[in-house]
Amino acid sequence: MTMSLTRAFLPASFLRLAIITTAFATLLSFNTAKAASDAEQLVAASRYSLEKLLNNPDYAKLKEFAGKAHGILIIPQLVKAGFFVGGEGGSGVLLVKGADGTWSYPAFYTLAAGSIGLQIGGEVSEVVFTLMNPGAVEAILDSEVKFGGDLSLAVGPFGAGVEASTTANLDVDVYAFSSSVGLFGGGAFEGAKLFTRESYNSSYYGAGAAPRGITMERVYSNTHADKLRAALPQ
Repeated sequence: MTMSLTRAFLPASFLRLAIITTAFATLLSFNTAKAASDAEQLVAASRYSLEKLLNNPDYAKLKEFAGKAHGILIIPQLVKAGFFVGGEGGSGVLLVKGADGTWSYPAFYTLAAGSIGLQIGGEVSEVVFTLMNPGAVEAILDSEVKFGGDLSLAVGPFGAGVEASTTANLDVDVYAFSSSVGLFGGGAFEGAKLFTRESYNSSYYGAGAAPRGITMERVYSNTHADKLRAALPQ
């Protein structure tokens, strides 16, 4: 009875606004929870990919490069496909090594690129990028950067017949170690661009969390990522 009287005296526009507001709040809560779940899955997948490559004898140099790196970017699933017009994309995490040798908690990024050329096929890769100097880390934290443009990029040495004769080029900012499944004819990561995954950062750490605060200032943490941090070479 009370509800009926209340509705009778409330304008219809107010009721519609209340319904819309409630629905929006419910949707926002659902999206936030989903983003948090997706971020947790991405961290777990990144640890799995990192450990798999580190334990693969064909990628023996990865452990050495990662130990010397100032930062690590892990993309556990980079999808690349096209028929003349190609594209690639995937989400991943960035961790930065501190002055004390410990690794930061992960900040979330998305890598994306598009290209036009002779490209036929598809490819799914697990990729670990080793950032070999402080400038490479700063470039990623300061802005959206492009591999091969803003940062010099080389494919990491791997394979029993290659690694023994290969040494790091000190002029290269980033090395990419990739395990690919499928067939793709065309460029690798040239022109790929990194974007901050803001929704994941916020859902994983809390509102306002940004890559610099997570990786350099270390004002955010999430114990869920401790196993990933422990998997990285010191």
